[in-house]
Amino acid sequence: MSPCLLRLSSFGMWTETCNILLTVVAFLQISITVTAPSPPGENIPVLYPWRREIAAGGLRRVKRAWVIPPIAVSENSRKIPFQLVQIKSDKLPSKVIYSIKGPGVDEEPKGIFSIDHDTGLVSLTTVLDREAKSSYKIKAYAVDETGTPLEDPTDLEIIVIDQNDNRPTFDQQYFIGHVLEGSAPGTLVMQVTASDADDPQTDNAALGYSIIGDGRGIFRIDPTTGEIRTVGVGLDRENISVYNLTLQVADLSGEGLSTTATAVIFIDDINDNAPEFIATEFIAEVSEDMERSEIGKISVEDKDQPGTSNWFVDYTIVGGDDQGLFSIRTEPETNRGIIFVEKNLDYEKAEKHILTVEVKNKEVVTPGAPQTLRSSAKVIVTVTDVNEAPSFVEDPRTLNVPEGLTAGSFLTVYTVTDPDTKQQQNISYGIQYDPADWLIVDVNTGEIILQQNIERRSPFLLNHRYTAVITATDSGGPPHTATGTLEIHVIEVNDFPPDLYPQIGFVCRQWDKDNGVLLWAADGDLEPHAEPFHFEIVHEDSKYSQNWTISSLNDTHSRLKAQQDVSEGTYSLQIRVSDSGEPRLWQDHMLNVTVCFCSVRGDCTPGVAALLGTHVGLSFGAAMVILVSVLLLLFLILLVAVSDCLHRHHHHKALLADSEDDIRDNILNYDEQGGGEEDQDAYNIDQLRNPDEVLPSTPIRGKQPIRRDAPFNYGQPQYPRKPPADPNDIKDFINEGLDAADNDPNAPPYDTALIYDYEGEGSLAETLSSITSLASDSDQDYNYLSDWGPRFKKLADMYGDH
Repeated sequence: MSPCLLRLSSFGMWTETCNILLTVVAFLQISITVTAPSPPGENIPVLYPWRREIAAGGLRRVKRAWVIPPIAVSENSRKIPFQLVQIKSDKLPSKVIYSIKGPGVDEEPKGIFSIDHDTGLVSLTTVLDREAKSSYKIKAYAVDETGTPLEDPTDLEIIVIDQNDNRPTFDQQYFIGHVLEGSAPGTLVMQVTASDADDPQTDNAALGYSIIGDGRGIFRIDPTTGEIRTVGVGLDRENISVYNLTLQVADLSGEGLSTTATAVIFIDDINDNAPEFIATEFIAEVSEDMERSEIGKISVEDKDQPGTSNWFVDYTIVGGDDQGLFSIRTEPETNRGIIFVEKNLDYEKAEKHILTVEVKNKEVVTPGAPQTLRSSAKVIVTVTDVNEAPSFVEDPRTLNVPEGLTAGSFLTVYTVTDPDTKQQQNISYGIQYDPADWLIVDVNTGEIILQQNIERRSPFLLNHRYTAVITATDSGGPPHTATGTLEIHVIEVNDFPPDLYPQIGFVCRQWDKDNGVLLWAADGDLEPHAEPFHFEIVHEDSKYSQNWTISSLNDTHSRLKAQQDVSEGTYSLQIRVSDSGEPRLWQDHMLNVTVCFCSVRGDCTPGVAALLGTHVGLSFGAAMVILVSVLLLLFLILLVAVSDCLHRHHHHKALLADSEDDIRDNILNYDEQGGGEEDQDAYNIDQLRNPDEVLPSTPIRGKQPIRRDAPFNYGQPQYPRKPPADPNDIKDFINEGLDAADNDPNAPPYDTALIYDYEGEGSLAETLSSITSLASDSDQDYNYLSDWGPRFKKLADMYGDH
């Protein structure tokens, strides 16, 4: 038996060698092998994965699979189809059917491998790509015609051998890096990376990096790691701010397939350049009235990167501006300095200002940076003259003027100053606001004079102040006007003495029971020329004044009282009232106090003694007038009394009374629910007393309108015309009248409310309630009720004396 089980096909020397080595390894693991002849015309390996074993006592089959070595196949091979291997089963008595399953057969990717079911020949049917799949593992099966497995499944592994068919690629086409200018040699800038799809275990994926073109003298790249570092010194952003390097990567350690990319390296700025003025002197012009205005710009040059902190500058005025008239600010977009004037310049004081300005970066300049020669510059500011407005020396001007100051009085001279001392100008004065038209101003001198009297009670005064506005206009071109406020404080003057109130008073004769007379005063002045007021009695003018005294209650009120019992009468006291002003003013007033006898309730009722007992020193004519007035008053009272008595004697006795004390008056019917105004006609009581007589002054009532509740064609009832001669029959007379009234369709309804609320003034019967009032019945004689007949006897018994 030949020791070699495989016959190698012509894949090439390298492939054959690999297969031989794999076969040798497999051969060493086989206990017993059987070699079958190859089909004519083919040189492919034939594998017997299944074997038989001869044991003592006869033949017996042992199922034991071989360990089949991997089959190596080169990728990109165009010899298709290509026979890989042939498998055989040693079970000869039966027909064997071979099959394979797995990736590349019935699993994705499908259709790569196939097998001859009769011969067991496994073939490659398509070109392999190691980068897509580097190996395949399939299983081989052997069954009989009935599908019964003859052998156990065995594994076949096909390995795809790599070829250098992929170029390496950079991970990105452009690499961006930064490095500071002036960096030391060997400073890491960045690291670039690339990849190769070939087998990383072979030289096909061994990459090598390099720099081609410009930049190789300034930067270098590590061929293995791809790190880019600086080579020498001298990186200067101001000379070259960016470098573009062409990078190359190749496999086979830099000798195989290659690809290029670009590395962009920016040189970052450091503050290695100080700013410099573009000129040593700048000129600016400004008028003297341009406050808080821009007057010019100055420029500097800085070689550092614009827009960075190394480029931004700060300006400082270091000389020529002791008064703080100017300021300078940086314009961020251009780095220029903008000069402003902060206060109004005065041409008359200085026609020119020379400023010294320094500049420096916001960031500190790197040590070793070159020194600048123009870190400072001069700014010459020329001031042009303009017409400036005059201004009042004092604004506002306050004047203290006493009230009552008369027209034509001089108040003040209100003038201005003109800052244009180098120009000859005239000033004219005027009045802009003078609400009460109090003032006159001299147009040339500014002298102010009153043209009306000062009135403290003027409605134009606010808190005792009068405000006017004065103007002053110069003659410049264009003219300017200034305004000044004149405040006139009207000072209160004590020009009104106080007045006493009241002028008359009443006190009780019993001086110890009287509260006296309350006195008060009023003054036309204001504080401090008014209250507190002082009241006193001028004793020397009256001998009776010693009996009176005045006590103060508060700042404005006092009380006058008698010191002892004073007889009834009228007393005239001279009261002096003074204010608290400066100087103090006073005024005497005559106060007439009437002393009278007071009732229990304290009411003062002057009697004849009080009226005649005057102690005011009246003249004879005045006393006679008072006496005649009193007599005339008594005569009128007597005349009224006599007339009333005569009137009572002329009355006849009425039907309802037997005496002349009949106090009945006319009966008024106030029927508010009846027939309107016609129901308010009066019933003359004389008709009841004398029904046969009709007084000419008694109105005759007309026919009343028929009520709506009266029956149709109801006849007029008959009222009793003549009262009975006997007073005892008065009841029948009244009942007949009531019955006729109830059936009278012209009369108000029977349920109409009749109101009798007023009996007349001066009635001796007083009110109706006196019938039941024990206090008011004591003086009333009801004995006459017994004369009215038996019907009033009960009342006579109840209220009479018997």
